[in-house]
Amino acid sequence: MNISVIGAGYVGLVTAAGLAHNGHNVVCIDIDRYKVNTINRGVSPIFEAGLDDLLHNLVSDAGHLRATTEYNELLDTVLTFICVGTPSNSDGSIDLGYIRDSAKRIGKALESKKNYHIVATRSTIIPGTTKDVIIPLLEKYSKRKVGKDIGIAYNPEFLQEGKAVQAFFSPDRIIIGESDKRAGDLLVKVYKDIVAPVFRTDITTAEMIKYASNAFLATKISFINEIANICQKLGADVYDVVKGLSFDYRIGDKFLSAGIGFGGSCLPKDLRALVYASANRLDYPTALLKAVLDVNEAQALKLVEIAEQKLGDLDGRKITVLGLAFKPDTDDVRDAPAIRIIRVLLEKGAVVKAYDPEAMENAKNVLPKEVRYCKSVKNAISGSECVLIVTEWDEFRDENIYRNKIVIDGRRALEPRKAKVVCDYQGVCW
Repeated sequence: MNISVIGAGYVGLVTAAGLAHNGHNVVCIDIDRYKVNTINRGVSPIFEAGLDDLLHNLVSDAGHLRATTEYNELLDTVLTFICVGTPSNSDGSIDLGYIRDSAKRIGKALESKKNYHIVATRSTIIPGTTKDVIIPLLEKYSKRKVGKDIGIAYNPEFLQEGKAVQAFFSPDRIIIGESDKRAGDLLVKVYKDIVAPVFRTDITTAEMIKYASNAFLATKISFINEIANICQKLGADVYDVVKGLSFDYRIGDKFLSAGIGFGGSCLPKDLRALVYASANRLDYPTALLKAVLDVNEAQALKLVEIAEQKLGDLDGRKITVLGLAFKPDTDDVRDAPAIRIIRVLLEKGAVVKAYDPEAMENAKNVLPKEVRYCKSVKNAISGSECVLIVTEWDEFRDENIYRNKIVIDGRRALEPRKAKVVCDYQGVCW
């Protein structure tokens, strides 16, 4: 099948590569010429485990994937996926600028096409966006009717950064929200080589499934961090508590890793957007979800509080932050706890050194220039008075590299009993 994918970010590029690997002929359309040129060399413009090898084979050998800046190239395809970003506005609502622009450009391109064409959105959008924004724009600029000339679908992604390639080929489920049966049937064919439950529903319900999924995962994280804070005061081990909980099949052990909370491009953004939309569009304030955000915001800064307990006034104190990405195996620093932590440390006058194996270049774009970036863990720790472990990269897990240092662990990267033998070790909530 000939497929076009709008957007060459995490979602778009993984989607394009995954579909091409499964034998479809895919053109990835993005307005960023650097991304397009990089992809056409068989190289990923983003860091994601396994993506470089996949692209190299698809572009250089199989020839199933290419990139372009030209929207008109979607005319040779039967299906277009919208995979553009939906960043947060300052008030928590989502910015639909890229969605609107894509819908307009797709509509203009489709004006000259006579055959039925399907447009499926994978970007995370507030329920009602397809009906209220995407469909009107497509119909206006294409001068064609949805349901007759154009099929519309919402096919949310559930990719986990750092494991996005794996998640594409082995998803927990495939959700298809469809405007008509013809559109849904074609999407089912697109995913015929992937073994996973397929659930078909209406578009608004599919949009809500994505938000409900992320809100629930975020709630689990804030829940266990609340429990962990209580455990710390009681002298109980929250990780043993989680193990005890996990035997209950209704609870399990996923997303119950106590620490400094969630970050990234999905959970914080989506939760804020749902809270905003619910309160402002539906007149239904969501007390629980707002509390989830509040707990998460406070949790990361506990590392700073502990550092002050250990060192006193942080003005002029040399502090190392290990890990800048919001999670290991990615270079994504969007809403990463490390960014908030470093900004607060700098406000308090600390001298901050930082190291991350993949995310330092991205961090430089959002952090103040005072941060000193290091070439290795050893270099970052050298001369430091206190070490904060913020991302659990494997190379941070050796207790011996922290000998005689003050170490505050935000991710349980170290085994506490072993760490306490060689350093002044403190977990954020254990």
